[in-house]
Amino acid sequence: MTAPLIVKLVLVLLLVFILFNLARALFIMVKGENKQSMSPFLGRRVMFSALVVILLLIAMGLGVIQPNPRPY
Repeated sequence: MTAPLIVKLVLVLLLVFILFNLARALFIMVKGENKQSMSPFLGRRVMFSALVVILLLIAMGLGVIQPNPRPY
């Protein structure tokens, strides 16, 4: 596997994990019971979102991935 493919795969897996945590928090919120707090799930979502942004910036800075060229 090449490095860009691995970076893209890691980013996609992180995004899926972010959506999973968001869905868990939504389920707890809709359920309406106060047995379990949705804060840990939302906190993980924010933390992994920041990690995705940092990984994107590092990968672009190192030249592992390249953004689309500007249309002008």
